[in-house]
Amino acid sequence: MGAESAEPVSTPTRAVFLSYASQDAGAAQRICAALRSAGVEVWFDQSELRGGDAWDRQIRERIHDCRLFIALISAHTEARDEGYFRHEWKLAVERTHHMSDKKPFLVPVVIDDTRERGASVPEKLHEVQWTRLPGGETPPEFVDRVRGLVSPEPHNAPTATVLPQAMREPVPASRHSKWALPAIATAMVAGAAVYFGVDRFWISKHPTLQPAAPAAQASAASTAFSPPPHSIAVLPFVNMSRDKEQEYFSDGLSEELLNDLARINELQVAARTSAFSFKGRDTDIGTIARKLNVGTVLEGSVRRSAHRVRVTAQLINAVTGFHLWSETYDRDLGDVLKLQTEIASAVANALKVTLLGDVATEMNAGGTRNPAAYDAYLRSASAYWQVVTAGDNESVRAGYQEAVRLDPNFALAYAEWSIALGAYGTLFAHGAASDDYIRQARAPALKAIALAPELAEGHLALALAQQHSLDFAGASDEFQRAMTLAPGNARILRDYGPFAVRMGRTDVGIAAARRAVALDPLNENSHAYLSSALWSARRYDEALTAYQDWLSLRPKDPQWPAGNAQLIYYALGDFEKMRAVCEGIGEAARDVQDCLPLAYHKLGRQADAEAALGRFKALEGNAGAYGYATIYAQWGTTPKALEWLETALQLRDPQLIDLKTDPLMDPLRQEPRFKAIERELKFPP
Repeated sequence: MGAESAEPVSTPTRAVFLSYASQDAGAAQRICAALRSAGVEVWFDQSELRGGDAWDRQIRERIHDCRLFIALISAHTEARDEGYFRHEWKLAVERTHHMSDKKPFLVPVVIDDTRERGASVPEKLHEVQWTRLPGGETPPEFVDRVRGLVSPEPHNAPTATVLPQAMREPVPASRHSKWALPAIATAMVAGAAVYFGVDRFWISKHPTLQPAAPAAQASAASTAFSPPPHSIAVLPFVNMSRDKEQEYFSDGLSEELLNDLARINELQVAARTSAFSFKGRDTDIGTIARKLNVGTVLEGSVRRSAHRVRVTAQLINAVTGFHLWSETYDRDLGDVLKLQTEIASAVANALKVTLLGDVATEMNAGGTRNPAAYDAYLRSASAYWQVVTAGDNESVRAGYQEAVRLDPNFALAYAEWSIALGAYGTLFAHGAASDDYIRQARAPALKAIALAPELAEGHLALALAQQHSLDFAGASDEFQRAMTLAPGNARILRDYGPFAVRMGRTDVGIAAARRAVALDPLNENSHAYLSSALWSARRYDEALTAYQDWLSLRPKDPQWPAGNAQLIYYALGDFEKMRAVCEGIGEAARDVQDCLPLAYHKLGRQADAEAALGRFKALEGNAGAYGYATIYAQWGTTPKALEWLETALQLRDPQLIDLKTDPLMDPLRQEPRFKAIERELKFPP
């Protein structure tokens, strides 16, 4: 239905045109009444369609003259392939063709449970954010924003976004839902234009607390859930670009923003793997917060065009369900890294966190203003978390190489390239090839630090390269520097924890590994690294608990490596359970080849143990020297154990990092040759 002809038109450029299907007249009346009570003029027809040329002409004129066009969307509009409201929608869309993209005009409002995805509306309505007003119930926040927008005085426009639960859209099973006031603009600041951006007020894709009785709710929520102060999770920002292949860009930008926040000493930031595990899932904010043990959640959307990017971000108090802050940013692609720093600083301010030192400079360290280089970097950064095969790793490395080719000063890309090289050397390469990749990892790490001394990732990359090359003192220094620069980075803490325990810093290492679990509780690797650290510390019962936590998160794949479960069962004396785990893994898994020789020996099946060791040697050659030494040490064959240990030293076997604390090496510790090897490795005191 269209405009109400009985009413005079006093200030047409400030009026709101309300378009709806006749079956939705009740909801339209409630919205109209709420707006009119606040002094907003609404063109709204309460009669049946009268038709005729004069009426049609009047509708056209009012759509042409109105300040905002509100389209009510419902099951009734969905059910009708034809209707005068569709004519009105078409006229409104045609008017936008003559408008600036920054001019706010279209306001889609859903009044029932109709989903945006697949809704039968003009494409232009899909390009702006939708608002939910169930049954036409209109909260003051919506009214205030409409009034602020249609007012010609910029200072009357609202300056914050705090929207209630009633305006949220239900969550589709296949992706997060949007609930938002569709870009009702904030005040003009520093001459910036007020506009109805496509993502101007993208609001939570996850349900939060109901607004009814907020004080009681907050009290109950606080009693049931008390997360650490200044704790936050960054959910993957939603890709609002037309090209769904741009998902890597929105994910990558979210991850880099998360890393920036992790540099702030006072913040506890949930790590990437745990936060991103909720992507595409119908999970409410409260559940997410409890699973991640955080008090606030940051989420938003990203829309990328050829040369520009629009990012909408909002911060939610997960205990009360209320919004603390939201903003939309439009930037050139070359300013994306600077934009991440702006958002991180705004979040810190909203949480009343003090930015100590030159944190902003540190956040910007190592970046690029080259859009193509940043794009190549984000592609690899996104793919890094899906690396399963050697080919996957090669593709990731190629992307980082392309990034530094496009911008030779892109320190962050050098750091990640180094880490990928080291990972290939330790996980996929064998023998001399493994050594070569580990050596290669050192140069880009040093380059990253030279370009950006305050880049934590550069120091992490060098720490890992030095660790793999057995420079333990150098690795320790670099780990310490990385943690100083990014104290809340779970990735750094996760790598440092087992390293510190192996260096003999047991309590410090376990504390770091537990901190990594707290920051990244849904990442199976966090629990695996903690289990490894606890095993090296000979705290076997705790190691088994951490292993079981790991097991609960792992893919149900019988060929998936078993973490260090086999060694835990060995240390606990459960050799039959160890054998079952080893045989269940399969003989092709490189990291458990010492498993069956040890289990069969303890079970009195020495012939089977010898055969299993033979298969291990056939697969690895001299590259398995350290593993052979542990087997012979446990068998009581000391001369062969020392012989293979010396071979491992000659080859600079990365597994020698375990020597100082490895329980499997205990039978050799009093041997002079063993002590000489330990001195040669120069473990920190």
